Amino acid sequence: MPKITINCKEVEVPENYTVLDAVKSIGGYVPTLCYMKLEDIGIENRPASCRVCMVEIEGRRNLAPACATPVAEGLVVKTHSRRAIHARRTAVQLLLSDHPQDCLKCPKNGECELQDLAAELNIHNNPYFGKMSLHKKDISAAIIRDPNKCVMCRRCETMCNEFQTVGVLSAVDRGFDAVVKPTFDWSLESTACTFCGQCVAVCPTGALVERSYIDQVWDVIEDPKKHVVVQTAPAVRVAIGEEFGYEPGTISTGKLVSALRVLGFDKIFDTNFAADLTIMEEAYEFKERLENGGYLPMLTSCCPGWVKFLEHQFPELLEMPSSAKSPQQMFGAVAKTYYAQKAGIDPKDIVVVSIMPCLAKKYEANREELRGSGYQDVDYVITTRELADMIRESGINFQNLPEEEYDNPLGESTGAADIFGRTGGVAEAALRTAYEWITGEELGNVEFEAVRGYEGVRIAEVGIKGTKVKVGVAHGLGNVRKLLEDIREGKTEVHMIEVMACPGGCVGGGGQPYHHGDFNIIKRRTEAINKIDRNKPIRKSHENPSIKKIYEEFLGKPNSEKAHHLLHTEYFEREWL
Repeated sequence: MPKITINCKEVEVPENYTVLDAVKSIGGYVPTLCYMKLEDIGIENRPASCRVCMVEIEGRRNLAPACATPVAEGLVVKTHSRRAIHARRTAVQLLLSDHPQDCLKCPKNGECELQDLAAELNIHNNPYFGKMSLHKKDISAAIIRDPNKCVMCRRCETMCNEFQTVGVLSAVDRGFDAVVKPTFDWSLESTACTFCGQCVAVCPTGALVERSYIDQVWDVIEDPKKHVVVQTAPAVRVAIGEEFGYEPGTISTGKLVSALRVLGFDKIFDTNFAADLTIMEEAYEFKERLENGGYLPMLTSCCPGWVKFLEHQFPELLEMPSSAKSPQQMFGAVAKTYYAQKAGIDPKDIVVVSIMPCLAKKYEANREELRGSGYQDVDYVITTRELADMIRESGINFQNLPEEEYDNPLGESTGAADIFGRTGGVAEAALRTAYEWITGEELGNVEFEAVRGYEGVRIAEVGIKGTKVKVGVAHGLGNVRKLLEDIREGKTEVHMIEVMACPGGCVGGGGQPYHHGDFNIIKRRTEAINKIDRNKPIRKSHENPSIKKIYEEFLGKPNSEKAHHLLHTEYFEREWL
């Protein structure tokens, strides 16, 4: 425990600390930009490239970056000397000198860390000016990449390469031309990008943002010829409140429904209904594989980022995933068939809008094969953040909204559907139903604690009718890679695997309110998801009365010919770039 002095205060700190760690440990503050630490998932970014965290160290001629300078016995640090502050101001001014001055129009306006630093450092004039970067903008169905706003913090590179192991983004060129982008300046759609959005979640500026469909949604809401239905994912209801001043993890289901009605949607439905439907199809498929010697392990297929990762990086394992569509796509399919039939509306006049925590859902909605009803399952996907923008734009006071209920027939759900929003939830929901179907016995304790937690990979054993069923759970694509490689090499044997691309699952999705590196926010959202589940009167998908009804009236039984046509899909080997 070396002793160091910080601003005239002597402290003892662990020898593996940096100066920044030491300052934080005593409640001090040094501004940062490129630095990022997500301790709960083992990710740290310390390129020391922005030079915003410069501090003065006694006896050294040059200032030192606090994020990359290790502590040593006797170190004397000044964090707020005029020399250090001047260096920080200069660093930010130089970044601003090559940064587009369109803050009022930027999607990150109000959330931009560079903007915040400029205000914090009292920068109102900039003596530096000259040549500006002129990179081309890359627009995909899910993500907009504007390299002109890149500050070379390389956070996106860390998330893409180290946490997700997708390997699409990297630093390219040198000097003034240096920028983070795909190899050969390919578009994201030309690469193995999964559109998970974790690069967007950690980007401090507007260099990476979601592609917005707000204008298109307003257009269809205002079109009297269109019947616009909206679905909300489970993770949205425990995060949307953060955009309006509520603490992370606040359950805002009733106000969310109320806001959507005020916005003008014709019907407010719940993706949770389709999550229960997904469990009916996936649990049935798992039971068939387990009892009849089918291909095991079976992989859950609810996460489109994960599916694209598999198609690019493990094409030899394409028989593993369940063929069941994700809840988002199942909802779209039944909305344009079952609901259209019951409501007496021509499917061509129904527009399905999804409110999702995920950017990959925007990509998924555009997959050509997801049109089993004869129409595109889902027409537009907007994120939790985009919905908050729509609510603010409309002048709605979210906090004063009444608590309202979802519409039926696609609004009733169970607690099993709610836990789809966090890591381990899909596996747990499937086990609740599969256990009773296989054993014919009622499940007493529906909470499978063994599949819960935040470890990157978890393996749990569940006894079902004398068989020890092994269930693997992974969140973060890098962890998935390790698990699949172990399975491929025969090191690990499991019967079912649940995969979610984002840290913590959908609660940590790339379209959620920015957590700015605070994983405790993701944990609090998870706790809220579990609370909703515990408070639901029905907690098993197969006991949902509306689910029973759709099978009686329309689908027949799980994996029937009609169910397979509407609710299942296929996967394709994709070129790896």
